[in-house]
Amino acid sequence: MELDTGDATVVLARHGETQWNRERRIQGWAPTSLTDTGREQATALGRHLTDAYDVGRVVASDLRRTRETARLVARHVDCPVDYDRDWRERSFGVYQGLSYEEVFERHPEFAVHEIGIEAARTEPEGGESLLAARERVLDAWTRLVAALDGGETVAVVTHGGPLYVLLGHLRGQDLVTALTEHDQGNCAVSTVRLTDDGPVVVCDGDTDYRESGATAAGSSE
Repeated sequence: MELDTGDATVVLARHGETQWNRERRIQGWAPTSLTDTGREQATALGRHLTDAYDVGRVVASDLRRTRETARLVARHVDCPVDYDRDWRERSFGVYQGLSYEEVFERHPEFAVHEIGIEAARTEPEGGESLLAARERVLDAWTRLVAALDGGETVAVVTHGGPLYVLLGHLRGQDLVTALTEHDQGNCAVSTVRLTDDGPVVVCDGDTDYRESGATAAGSSE
């Protein structure tokens, strides 16, 4: 049976800044909170979604930083938040809390930009491989699209990693390209339109709307 999504829209957003973003530390599933700047970014995101979209529902990763972001967004769009753990960032197990430099210089087996797809198959102790995380996110996407009504607009608050793999998938890019050639700042907005011809990415990583002018950290989570 074909899904009648009737040009439904999914607005994808990364969470606001955390202290670990500033310090370029790998967060994974760690319970990190937003900074004051992150809360300002999330508030600006909520205003932007209210002004630019007719959001009827918010879906979010259930990690602390996405919960905090989604709650601030929901105050503006005035709709409920559904939390779904499949929108979580990749779990990096015992390496969570370490800096990117510490992990990827000492453990090049995880560096996708260095060794390609083999790194995506490598599972950190206590964590999950990038390929496993990708399948989890794509399952979440499939379930989300299946539940869309015609013309509905849903906002998803998630993390950098899920955004990279999902947007790359929607564009038909290989995983290495998706992870190395795009950028998603804190509270960046990407928009996907569901058309009869399939999903179309119409906006990617927009942070120009932010009123605070805060600078996003350069990490991916």
